[in-house]
Amino acid sequence: MTYQQTIGTMSETIAAKGAAWEGISPEAVARMRLQNRFQTGLDIARHTAKVMRQDMAAFDADPSRYTQSLGCWHGFIAQQKMIAIKKHFGTTKGRYIYLSGWMVAAMRSEFGPLPDQSMHEKTSVPALIEEIYTFLRQADARELGLLFRELDAAREAGDLAKQKEVQTRIDNFETHVVPIIADIDAGFGNAEATYLLAKKMIEAGACALQIENQVSDEKQCGHQDGKVTVPHEDFVQKIRALRYAFMELGVEDGVIVARTDSLGAGLTKQIAYSKEPGDIGDQYNSFLDCDEVDPAQIGNGDVLITRNGKLLRPKRLPSNLYQFRPGTGADRCVLDCINALNNGADLIWIETEKPHIEQIASMVDRVREVIPNAKLAYNNSPSFNWTLNFRQQVFDAWKEQGRDVSAFDRARLMSADYDASDLAAEADERIRTFQRDAARRANIFHHLITLPTYHTAALSTDNLAREYFGEQGMLGYVAGVQRKEIRQAIACVKHQNMAGSDIGDDHKEYFAGDAALKAGGAHNTMNQFAA
Repeated sequence: MTYQQTIGTMSETIAAKGAAWEGISPEAVARMRLQNRFQTGLDIARHTAKVMRQDMAAFDADPSRYTQSLGCWHGFIAQQKMIAIKKHFGTTKGRYIYLSGWMVAAMRSEFGPLPDQSMHEKTSVPALIEEIYTFLRQADARELGLLFRELDAAREAGDLAKQKEVQTRIDNFETHVVPIIADIDAGFGNAEATYLLAKKMIEAGACALQIENQVSDEKQCGHQDGKVTVPHEDFVQKIRALRYAFMELGVEDGVIVARTDSLGAGLTKQIAYSKEPGDIGDQYNSFLDCDEVDPAQIGNGDVLITRNGKLLRPKRLPSNLYQFRPGTGADRCVLDCINALNNGADLIWIETEKPHIEQIASMVDRVREVIPNAKLAYNNSPSFNWTLNFRQQVFDAWKEQGRDVSAFDRARLMSADYDASDLAAEADERIRTFQRDAARRANIFHHLITLPTYHTAALSTDNLAREYFGEQGMLGYVAGVQRKEIRQAIACVKHQNMAGSDIGDDHKEYFAGDAALKAGGAHNTMNQFAA
């Protein structure tokens, strides 16, 4: 319904209640309804799932229409990101939010900062999803509130053209509520535990859940050592658990992102069950590092398997983990992706150790030979030294082309000494176009940065502390923060408005009429920022 249609409907409802409801304004109710479009987390999950499915279909038709997100560790950070996107680009289309288990562990656990090993409270993940959407819904309410004030001013001025223009903007208002891709780690337990947590995350608003093929109780950050994977059937049980959770809650379009850590994982906790040669269990076991065994020399406690008529002993560590053959990571990733997509996953995620398009594409090409529309979500991770990696890639390419690279030391290409060089300029251009190029070459539908706001918070705080506690004193804050907020039209320079003061004033007027004691009067210091 349009704004005016909503007012009309509310007028009929209020009129039907008689004199007792005469103090209720139909327009005020219409405004409050528009400011609170999403009543529950499931409303959000159903809406954003459709958005994400439409974006996936658009990408299939045109790979230049890839999507992006930044990881956020607090609702305010997510809110400011989406406000900035609308301000700079006019639309939120194709821009999501990533919720990182790493950041939840490091910043949101009651235990204090933790490594990314699924040791934090599992309930903190759905709690953060709910918090993020609370802040995004408040961003909607704030922006609509500003439009309503514009409308009131146009009415007071008798400007009919302006009234019509503002009403059109209200009717075409684009929400700040966008899809969240939420990290469920390895499920925090067995398939039942995965299902129960998934329900909580979906009920909080998540339309997309990302799960990885590591062992829950040995889960490790994707960019650290010691990763342990599970056989495919174990992982498929958790993919099914996610789908059942989505279906039970009526989010049929829910998106499952299946992540493989096999490229950097050299260990498994168990040998897969196999019924016959060539089945998925046998394929998993085929990558185990084994020694052929003489039946007469079987030792105490040996675990043995057969392969191609041979008796083999998988190499088992004192930790009771089994190791894979070196150099099999890429092959295991391809098998992981194909099996996950064949069993209900919608997107795949290959965790890599560096941002190299051809490395990613070499695996994706093999997956797409079997599943042509296979699409990736890719972690543009801060764990990569992007500057060093791309300068080395350019160095290697130039050397292969026969160009003179004698002026450069490959081992120290990160040095600021090279910042003004042609090599650095070409590397930066490759970084700039990485997402666009990788979307086309490796069919990456979604590019995300897991931990960007963790780093931006640290960097901006370091800069402020250096200036404010040093010689600059208060000028360190004014020149380094407030003046930039004003010049760049950062919405939260009016922090009272951002925190909901004007929304509260509107409600006071609805509830109390002329008796309302409002905060936004002439003596409110936020008026200093009106210019």
